[in-house]
Amino acid sequence: MTATQTSRYPSRVEPVPRLLPRHDPVVWGDASLGPLDADRLGRYERVGFLEMESLLRPDEVTELLAEVDRLATDPDILTSERAVREPGDQTLRSVFEVHRVSERFAALCADERLVGPARQILGSDVYVHQSRVNRKPGFRGREFYWHSDFETWHIEDGMPAMRALSVSISLTANRIDNGSLMIIPGSHRRYVSCVGETPDDHYRQSLRAQEYGVPDDESLQALVDDAGGIRTVVGGAGSVVMFDCNAMHGSNGNITPYARCNVFVVFNSVENRLVEPFGGLSPRPGFLADRS
Repeated sequence: MTATQTSRYPSRVEPVPRLLPRHDPVVWGDASLGPLDADRLGRYERVGFLEMESLLRPDEVTELLAEVDRLATDPDILTSERAVREPGDQTLRSVFEVHRVSERFAALCADERLVGPARQILGSDVYVHQSRVNRKPGFRGREFYWHSDFETWHIEDGMPAMRALSVSISLTANRIDNGSLMIIPGSHRRYVSCVGETPDDHYRQSLRAQEYGVPDDESLQALVDDAGGIRTVVGGAGSVVMFDCNAMHGSNGNITPYARCNVFVVFNSVENRLVEPFGGLSPRPGFLADRS
């Protein structure tokens, strides 16, 4: 049986891209199940993301930044696959699976201020599908091109349904000009089926610069036109944004002097555990997609 027959969200199998409807709910729970009221849940359902200013205290941010610096100089981390460099040089871009290698990040990923809303939106208990620190140093931080995380998690990891979300925690100020997260509001309601057959071990290249699972220009234009624009998410250190797994997002490079550092935690429903990848590939390593 082929990937197109088994998947409700086929991608990388047809010669032309397509915009497909979403078949899953956006909000699986309700206001009685957690800290978010009906208005905030409704906004998340409409636009696909939710901002929370000053969720972490300044002292917590300071401790987490120090932990990022420690990980960035740990030779065991730097020589492992968890450490991803910028394309074209050796600047550290990301460290994955931080909740497995750091007690501080493990505690952050279990913090009820994050887990509570995630559990409420997804309508079940949750687990950490992926965690990482993303660094964009001043003057030379590279861009992250437009993408839907779910497209990759579905095709390369075997995530069955759109029942996951990402939490981005700002450890430095996310400004309008230093490569902050950009989201196309409402884009989570449609799925971009991409073109191109994915090679084995694609993750080795895609973590530096993605080539497959990249949306086409026409689909992106349609999503932006429908949204009436693009939203750049800004906020001070300690602010948080939660966004749907299928929200189309990316970020520009950082040519300002202002470094940007964010922690990303992906919560998946325990009722949405990974199966075999829908793209017919070997599963990606556990530091990218927890299968335990």
